[in-house]
Amino acid sequence: MRIIHLNGNYIPENEGKISVFDRGFLFADAVYEVVSVLDGKLVDFNGHVQRLARSLKEIGISGTPGTENWLTICRELVARNNVEEGMIYWQVTRGAPADRDFVFPSRNTPPTVLAFTQSRELVDNPLARRGLHVVTVPDLRWGRADIKTTQLLYASLMKNEAIARGADDAWMERDGWITEGSAQNAHIITREGVLVTHPLNRDILHGITRAAVLPLVAQRIEERPFSVGEAEQAAEAFVSSASGFVMPVVNINGCAIGDGKPGSATIQLRQAYIDCARRTAI
Repeated sequence: MRIIHLNGNYIPENEGKISVFDRGFLFADAVYEVVSVLDGKLVDFNGHVQRLARSLKEIGISGTPGTENWLTICRELVARNNVEEGMIYWQVTRGAPADRDFVFPSRNTPPTVLAFTQSRELVDNPLARRGLHVVTVPDLRWGRADIKTTQLLYASLMKNEAIARGADDAWMERDGWITEGSAQNAHIITREGVLVTHPLNRDILHGITRAAVLPLVAQRIEERPFSVGEAEQAAEAFVSSASGFVMPVVNINGCAIGDGKPGSATIQLRQAYIDCARRTAI
């Protein structure tokens, strides 16, 4: 039985209970993070805990665990669940007031803090060898994609739409410009050998894996929007995320990228990130 962490206690998952009035349930009034585990160690931990703190500050939730407490929680969950490879999810809601109300509860209402593990093969992922097929869909999310909230309904809808269209995932576009994927930052390598990635603003999540990957890139980097057409004509394309690392994209809207196979630069970058993650995991 998997052990989770809920409000300071380590308990079997089937014993976890959250109030029906919890604002995470009623309003998606919550933020989350996901940290990868390699060889039983935490990847890019500091980046994730700093982004969680930023997300919490942006929506005004306080009274949550600090960096050292999160580190202790993660290591304890890894040990108790024997996780060698996988992820740890952290979710923090504004808590459970006595009744439903759009107005925030008093600061005396403690936040709900949940953490749980998922064991999964991250390095030996078949999709990394085959490459992803993606389709583009309109970006209809709210205007603060830079905050990692649990408002994931649209991301779920578009991913399922992509699967229904015979693809693996979706890239969102706004006015013809790619923003990001359902749960990944999107990147292309042009035929001139330039890596293009969306700039950090409110239109995309500021990816922790993105931040770790870009210093490993051998190509010239341009942080600017790129169009759907430019993506379809790219030499290579890939996504970056905590659970996927660097994942090649080989087809966009039915257009083969390059020769329709994972590109050499993307393959090298994926391996470079995995090597770096293993060296720096804590």
